[in-house]
Amino acid sequence: MPWKSNEEDHVSQQLTQQARQQIAVSGIGGQGVLFVTKLLAETAVHLGWSVLLSETHGMAQRGGNVISHLKVWDPRAAGSTAPTTSTAANGKPPVGFTSPLIRAGQADVLLALHPEALTTHGFYLNPKGTAIVNAPTANGPYTIDADRIAAEIGHAIAANLVLLGFAAGVGALFCTAEPLREILDALGGPRRDVNRQAFQAGLSRAGR
Repeated sequence: MPWKSNEEDHVSQQLTQQARQQIAVSGIGGQGVLFVTKLLAETAVHLGWSVLLSETHGMAQRGGNVISHLKVWDPRAAGSTAPTTSTAANGKPPVGFTSPLIRAGQADVLLALHPEALTTHGFYLNPKGTAIVNAPTANGPYTIDADRIAAEIGHAIAANLVLLGFAAGVGALFCTAEPLREILDALGGPRRDVNRQAFQAGLSRAGR
């Protein structure tokens, strides 16, 4: 068995089984689409993964549709047999990406911060992909009323982190909740406690 350092072992425990992932984050201006995307990107870099990011498509002003594209992959996993939506000429999935843009039907995960985001940008999702939706009523298998939960804890603006915590809790992301929480803590600032509380609120709902 190959030898692993304690640090390598720790990192492996923070990852899911996917060696690459394409994530679309969709919502409306003011919901923190870009914050969630950058948080995921920084977490991937922290874990030693490579990242391609397209920050936004659409109208970023408050109330307009916003979508960001994120592609992450483990450069150490060349020749990985992890699930993927495309196949290289040798029959094995290509590990890296060359473009930050996600094509229709290729997203492994869609984080929909607004109920209408699933309708507007659902075409990006792979048929076998996972949609995590912020909605007051069930809208797919992974629906959470992140707006209500954020309001209940007194931080309505943090619904995006409630949704992210829920996504981590149900195992939809390339990593576990722990490294995401580490990056949130590292950001510091006056909103650190608020962000952590909102993330934990979503995470705790995943086990219900």
